[in-house]
Amino acid sequence: MAMRPLVVLALAVALAGVALGGGAAEGAGECGRSSPDRMALRMAPCISAADEPDSAPSSSCCSAVHTIGKSPSCLCAVMLSGTAKMAGIKPEVAITIPKRCNMADRPVGYKCGDYTLP
Repeated sequence: MAMRPLVVLALAVALAGVALGGGAAEGAGECGRSSPDRMALRMAPCISAADEPDSAPSSSCCSAVHTIGKSPSCLCAVMLSGTAKMAGIKPEVAITIPKRCNMADRPVGYKCGDYTLP
């Protein structure tokens, strides 16, 4: 559990970077007008689920994944974002969260970089 303060610190640093202009250019991207890095902050409840493949995601994590997962390209961009990387998120584990949340409408087979949604 000593990693949790470091993850929170990494998310705070990332948020500061986004707030200071490190976000996406104006216009719509994978996540609409929000950058994937900013959207990644909404995934904070998923920290432990994205680190441990056998852990059950919390209801708040599943809620965030369901909301962001309405756009598979946004969900993918969030999981591969700089914020997720700085927080130590393992993409190969994070990609399994929609399935572990029993998300019925998840995009099974969707290619996300080197990963495929199960």
